[in-house]
Amino acid sequence: MAQGILVFIEEREGKVKKTSLEALHAARKLADQMNETVLAVRMGAGEPAADLAHYGADKVITARHELLSSYSTEGYCDALSQVVHKTEPRFILGSAGAMGRDLLPRLAARLGVGLAQDCVEAHIVDGSQLECVRPIYAGKAYARVRLLMTPAMATLRPNVFSLGAPDSSRSAEVEEFVPGLDASRIRVSVKEIKAGSGQKIELTEANIIVSGGRGVKGPENFPMIQQLAEALGGAMGASRAAVDAGWIDHQYQVGQTGKTVSPTLYVACGISGAIQHLAGMSSSRYIVAINKDPEAPIFNIADYGIVGDLFEVVPALTNAVKELKSS
Repeated sequence: MAQGILVFIEEREGKVKKTSLEALHAARKLADQMNETVLAVRMGAGEPAADLAHYGADKVITARHELLSSYSTEGYCDALSQVVHKTEPRFILGSAGAMGRDLLPRLAARLGVGLAQDCVEAHIVDGSQLECVRPIYAGKAYARVRLLMTPAMATLRPNVFSLGAPDSSRSAEVEEFVPGLDASRIRVSVKEIKAGSGQKIELTEANIIVSGGRGVKGPENFPMIQQLAEALGGAMGASRAAVDAGWIDHQYQVGQTGKTVSPTLYVACGISGAIQHLAGMSSSRYIVAINKDPEAPIFNIADYGIVGDLFEVVPALTNAVKELKSS
């Protein structure tokens, strides 16, 4: 009999991703409504993180195998599917980050069940069914999806579900699981990881993002965008136009073919507001647009708009923020 909510925990360099803790906290809220347990599943060789219990896990299963030392879709899917068959959860949740978007659809296909991707709401209906709200048509509309098959699966959009305050009094049962993995089934393996000169704050987890677009006019001007982002304590992003022009690396791209973000504050500098870009940031809580064209579509969704030359406005904002912080 299916019971409990399984949450896939994503980690980087042994550290649990904030987005996974958000999914765990969301699972805790759903589980409390049904009087169910929350099971956190992680891969690798590190020690179970206490945070997993503090954010709502009743049990932590660590799948350990030498083939899980680095991420591979086949290896992780094989291991996770074995945990699912062992525990028979009612729901499976995860973050809609890079790993979750890759792994959980494959797991859903393996299990023969449906998956609601990139959800912005999750509710319990009729006592035990999972109903999710997810954006469609590049964010122009929202679909309310009820998942009837077991296990019901969903990925949650980062920065939309509250993290909640950790409860240090909570503890979790810890279990190790050794999956049966076949190296011949893993067609891709990671031989080496070379870290790039990325920013300190992961774009999908940032509460403040300052993005530059075609109006920045060239790669030599992106340090100006970076300076405002750093002054605000946030991360830098970019539009597809800037990435396609070769001005900045793809890792900074926000949009339908880049990263979907939901920060508290999103500052769009020299970005016209193409539908592809809006699909990746329209769920931001507050949007500030800086553009010299008063007819730019970005102003239609902006909470605050500045019509002006970004080469004058952005440095002025940066100086104002620094002065405010130093006072």
